[in-house]
Amino acid sequence: MTIDDVLGAELETGRRPVPTAVDGEPYESWQVISDDGRVELGVWEVTPGSFRGTCEGYDEQMHVVAGRGTITDGDGIVTSIRPGVVMLCPDGWSGVWEVGETVRKTYAIVKTD
Repeated sequence: MTIDDVLGAELETGRRPVPTAVDGEPYESWQVISDDGRVELGVWEVTPGSFRGTCEGYDEQMHVVAGRGTITDGDGIVTSIRPGVVMLCPDGWSGVWEVGETVRKTYAIVKTD
């Protein structure tokens, strides 16, 4: 599968309220481009709000293409997210997302188990 326009793509694989929301009512949507059981590639979007995130059993690399917010990891390090930011969340990472403007990212998840 190929996505010709990351910003305009319909995200049809899934849509749901973020189950780890701590403030607001963020919704996430995603489109899986490829998944061979070890590596998953796709596009993900989340609406404004705050929620906890974790990476357990996988590493995730993300590239933000739209939106704004911050991610504060378990050590208190704050990363501002905006278009162009690339971030790696290794297996065992945890943090809190604060999304002020709907964020869209491309991602690559590599299972570590």
